[in-house]
Amino acid sequence: MKTLKSQWTEQEITALAQEYESQSPEAILSWAVKTLGNRCTLACSFGAEDVVLLDMLMNINSEAPVFYLDTDKHFPETYQTRDKLSEKYGVSFIQVKPALTLKEQRLRHGDKLWETNPDLCCQIRKVEPLKETLNKYDAWVTGIRREQSWTRRHSKKVEWDEKFGLLKLNPLADWSEEDIWTYIEQHDVPYNPLHDQNYPSIGCSVCTRPVQDGQDPRSGRWGGYQKTECGLHK
Repeated sequence: MKTLKSQWTEQEITALAQEYESQSPEAILSWAVKTLGNRCTLACSFGAEDVVLLDMLMNINSEAPVFYLDTDKHFPETYQTRDKLSEKYGVSFIQVKPALTLKEQRLRHGDKLWETNPDLCCQIRKVEPLKETLNKYDAWVTGIRREQSWTRRHSKKVEWDEKFGLLKLNPLADWSEEDIWTYIEQHDVPYNPLHDQNYPSIGCSVCTRPVQDGQDPRSGRWGGYQKTECGLHK
């Protein structure tokens, strides 16, 4: 059971959201480091947004906790990006694994669960491990941007995560895709090479495909299903 939980009133969270809406991502991260210290963690999927946040955070606090959900089904390029980032910043990423191995999942739920029941697969390999991890913290930082999808268009830079019971910080909420890539280029941040192959959003290799110009950036996730989120975000 989480014992570190800070108490935030709705008024305090609203005030923080209003205060930081017009401020830079670095300002929000600096506030988090100063106020919460290592009780705030960055969730890193090694996508473009997250490598930007990692670069910013490491410049503020090189010992800040950073974790990633290892579903055992990532692209090789994703693991290669992890290693490049670890080498560049000296960060030891916290590996978060599902309770079930792929073999155990297959025996319990059948082969290729990501095809027969992708929601359950995400629940087992992402949501449940995330919940267990976030139970150790008071706040988490994500790379959510409002323009990514209709499900994210109302995201605030500081908000209460009702699902996981802690503060949720979205420092890049108002950034455009152009903002992201400008930052990556200017600061020489390592990024997943799949982004150069029409993969704007990168998840598990079995559930992600490239998209065509003009398509929704998240249309390459869970193709053929009425699904655009894995369940980590509302």
